[in-house]
This record gives sequence, structure tokens and C-alpha cells, in this order.
Amino acid sequence: MKHAYVFPGQGSQFPGMGKSLYENSAFAKKLFEQANEILEFRISDIMLSGTEEDLRQTKVTQPAIFLHSVVAFKGIENIRPEMVAGHSLGEFSALVACGVLSFEDGLQLVAARARAMQHACEKAPSAMAAILGLEDQKVEEICTLVSNETGEIVVPANYNCPGQLVISGSVKAVELACQQMKAAGAKRALLLPVHGAFHSPFMAPAAEELTIAIEKTTFYNPTCPVYQNVAAKAVVAKDEIKHNLIDQLTGAVRWTQSVRAMISDGASHFTEIGPGKVLQGLIQKIDKEMQVDGVS
Repeated sequence: MKHAYVFPGQGSQFPGMGKSLYENSAFAKKLFEQANEILEFRISDIMLSGTEEDLRQTKVTQPAIFLHSVVAFKGIENIRPEMVAGHSLGEFSALVACGVLSFEDGLQLVAARARAMQHACEKAPSAMAAILGLEDQKVEEICTLVSNETGEIVVPANYNCPGQLVISGSVKAVELACQQMKAAGAKRALLLPVHGAFHSPFMAPAAEELTIAIEKTTFYNPTCPVYQNVAAKAVVAKDEIKHNLIDQLTGAVRWTQSVRAMISDGASHFTEIGPGKVLQGLIQKIDKEMQVDGVS
């Protein structure tokens, strides 16, 4: 049986994140200071002393979660992952963990991704909503129906666990889809406090920007299989990994499918590395028999 390591995405941040790592490890402090130089602003100060609102800025949130996750991973002695995965942004942390990207290149790509997503959000109003208590197929059907009726975009964006999906698209289409989800029996259909339609066609401009950054970056073949969001299966070739990273911006995060694929391939123990415990909860909802824990 295999030990899988998974890395969280945006939404796991909290004030003071990484403080114990920074204060108690000279190695961690060195990486924090290196990140400050690469990003050209003191992200460590925001992580350790900033407010919740400070951390919510996309240009801060994404590098902060990546930094916290990678520092925590590198602080574990004699770690040899047998399989890895990351939720959305967390995929970049996973790629550092399995040797595809260096810490420096990973951080620069995450910063480029954050900028590109922010630019895309500014181009057109868009939204996301969490749908609780409906089967995946029903959510997909309603998204397709609303898109066909309105001529506007709304798509499943995050398959988080059974009964918990996030949809993404234009403000009008998302709001209408939420109404129809409730009518179909959803327990909740809740607009999320984000400023863009992540993992939807609205992110096409961001994918173009990220492609340029990725093509300038050195990628290596992974030391273990990585289960990428858009593929939901083991990937071991660097060129396929690069392609999937770009597609991830406009494609769905197939987390439920990815975790099931890892279990099918022998995973019996999942460790979440990074801020929070979101993925631990999702994995237990996907398969309650799984052993899960975390390192933060």
C-alpha cells in the first residue's frame, strides 16, 4: 500500500500562517527570505503579521500557500513520496515535492499564475458558487441547460467530494444556475466571495499568459506519479505535466476523481502538507476508510 502526499489550494490561508516554521527553523527562515527576494515584496511579513484581508489578495494568497506548503514539505526528514497531488494551486507545490520544479521556479510560476488570473478577472465580471447536496450528473445537466438557455458560460469548476461541487461562469448564468440547483433539491447554492470565474473559459487569457511563463521554465520528469487535476490519473511525463498545468486554468479541478484514482492505484494513507485541513476532510468524504493526517 502507498503513502500519498497532497497539497491544498487557495482558501486555506489564515493570519499567522507559517509563523512557527519561520521562528523555529533556520532552514525555513532561509526559504522565506529567499521568497521575499524572488517576489520583490516581503510576503513573510504579510503571512506572519498581516490581516485576513491582506492575505486575500490573489498576488499574496497563492504564493503564500505555495511557500507554506513547500517549506513544510522540505522540513520533513527522509521523505520519499510514492504519489502526489495538489488541489488547484496546490498542484505547483506537488510538482516541487516530486522534483518536477525547483522551489525558485515553482514560486515564480505561482506568482505569474496569480498575476495572470487577476488580469483575467479584471476583463469581465464573473462568479463562482458552491453547490451542496446534488449528484455530479445533475449539476452538470443544469449547467449545460443554463448555458444553452442564456448563451452565457456556467460550468462545473471543482469536484471537491461527492455532494460538493463548485460552479463557475458569468454572474447571470451562475445566479440562474443556483436558482435551478435549489429547485432540483440542492441543500445549498451559495455564491462565493471571489472576484472571478476560476477553472472556466473566463480564464483563457490567464492560460495564455501562463503558457509564456511555463515555456521559459525548466521542467523535469517526476520522481513519482503526480495526479493532476484535469487528468485525474497518474502522469509521469514532464511535457504532459506542462500541458495539464495550462489546461487546469480553464478546466475543472477533478479532485474526487483524482483521489479515487490514487486509491485505485494503491494509496491507503494520505498526508496533507500545508495550511489548514481542507483536503483531509474532503478525502474522508470521498472514502471514509482512508487514513488521513496533516503536516502544517
